[in-house]
Amino acid sequence: MTVLGTIIEGKQLWQTIVWAIGSGVVLTFAFSVAIYGATRFADLNRDEKPLAAGFAAALGVLAFVACIGGVVAGIIVMTNK
Repeated sequence: MTVLGTIIEGKQLWQTIVWAIGSGVVLTFAFSVAIYGATRFADLNRDEKPLAAGFAAALGVLAFVACIGGVVAGIIVMTNK
């Protein structure tokens, strides 16, 4: 039991699980918002509503940038240990 306790750090394992689930949910949500913004942009652009289409495009781009930022932040955290 002592050997297993020194190999596996329970607190760090728990933090890894929580952060992995949390970031997975957040990044999935952000990517779904990016897809929503892109499809709304296409629909509104086709319906000749340029202002609403612009807002939908901005929403999609911001959500996609958030996704890329989350991935880059994850890579930086993993490589700086």
